[in-house]
Amino acid sequence: MRFAASVFAVVLLFAGVASAQTRAPASAPPAANQIDLNSASRDQLLTLDGIGDVRADAIIRSRPFRAKTELVERHIIPEALYEKLSDKVYARPVAAAPAAPARPAAPPARR
Repeated sequence: MRFAASVFAVVLLFAGVASAQTRAPASAPPAANQIDLNSASRDQLLTLDGIGDVRADAIIRSRPFRAKTELVERHIIPEALYEKLSDKVYARPVAAAPAAPARPAAPPARR
């Protein structure tokens, strides 16, 4: 009985390790060939099918994007084009701008 329990435990252990290795991480980084909408150059945007000069300029003017779906929500590109491009682009969250430095205190009044 102990032998069977040991074998069962070993099988479960190996099954867990094998399945853990085949799962993708929950927050996988974007593929290397994807383009970040928030930092891509005009030339990089022009490499996307359906993005010409006018749309590339509109994307740059509309930055920052919180999500790539904003391309359609803000009417920058039509939904049909978005469906073709959605696997080629992503929107990396923009870091919050640092707070402006506080003004120095006013000098004391002279008497």
